[in-house]
Amino acid sequence: MSGKIRLGVFCGGKSAEHEVSLLSAKSVIAALDKDKYIITIIGIDKDGHWYHLDNNKPFLYSDDPAKICINIKGRHLAIQPGDGQILEILDDSITEIEIDVAFPVLHGPFGEDGTVQGLLKISEIPFVGADVLGSAVGMDKVAMKKLLEADNVPVSAYVAFNKGDKIVYEQIVEKLGLPLFIKPANMGSSVGVNKATDEDSFWFAIHDAFKYDRKILVEEFIDGREIECSVLGNEYPRASLPGEIAVSKEFYSYDAKYLSADGAKLLIPAPLDEAVTAAIRKLAVKAYKALFCEGLGRMDFFYTKDGRILVNEINTLPGFTKISMYPKMWEATGLSYSHLLDELVDLALKRARGEQQKQPSVK
Repeated sequence: MSGKIRLGVFCGGKSAEHEVSLLSAKSVIAALDKDKYIITIIGIDKDGHWYHLDNNKPFLYSDDPAKICINIKGRHLAIQPGDGQILEILDDSITEIEIDVAFPVLHGPFGEDGTVQGLLKISEIPFVGADVLGSAVGMDKVAMKKLLEADNVPVSAYVAFNKGDKIVYEQIVEKLGLPLFIKPANMGSSVGVNKATDEDSFWFAIHDAFKYDRKILVEEFIDGREIECSVLGNEYPRASLPGEIAVSKEFYSYDAKYLSADGAKLLIPAPLDEAVTAAIRKLAVKAYKALFCEGLGRMDFFYTKDGRILVNEINTLPGFTKISMYPKMWEATGLSYSHLLDELVDLALKRARGEQQKQPSVK
């Protein structure tokens, strides 16, 4: 490849994390080295329609986390499978847009769960982040926990339910105790997550979680510090210094992450002794591999008072806003935001070249 890399930044999407995606994309676009990349911004509205956004003003209300939206001007897009091209439909004409690599800055379902990754793969467009399998199991918290347990990675106790299953409050409390955390299986950024301290709050949380997914998770409460660690790489991943979330509210909710200025204090690097820091970094890489992750992932942990380190979850496309933990932990480890983006693009292209080499010739 010669000259600048043609990079497609995908943002928005149909999930409840639409606005978070736009905030992340805004930060990514600002940090990309314009001497290295020709940037195409592809916005996906909440109904799933794709648009080619104006580079000069891709977003409206861009400084308001609650109101930010894509600046739609009617230029619909469609992917043409098989040749790495995107078709721009304008009036009665069709223009081909070619990109060398896609950066799906998408969070939650229809973006982080393997759906967009599968579409990009059959379209032969290299993309940043985990492949289809890693994206899918990283999004599905039940599948994630089962894979981690199979590889002897410690996780909190839990039970899972599908919509229509019989749920008995007393049996769950007997097994997991109180309080409990209830969350949708396929959702991120603490959307639909609630803490239950009694039967009334339990049933409220159950009904709320089922608004977002047909499968939910009920987890035991872990009294511990919330530690996160960024992982980067394909076959040979490495982990950053960990960070800590000192939550000022009951838990690290969507509001605390994105809307409330005093929702949480981020401590980067986390104030941990060297042995614990090393153990968390090692476990982060082990869990990353167990979940078939590639490119990037943010591993979330609980560190308890009795010294246990438990994996809470992975985010295969974590937030990239100016206050997001993933890039800030790499900055603390010595990798700048801009160089982090360069490495992510490079990892995507290297994986694509490796996949091309592995394709057998059939005669």
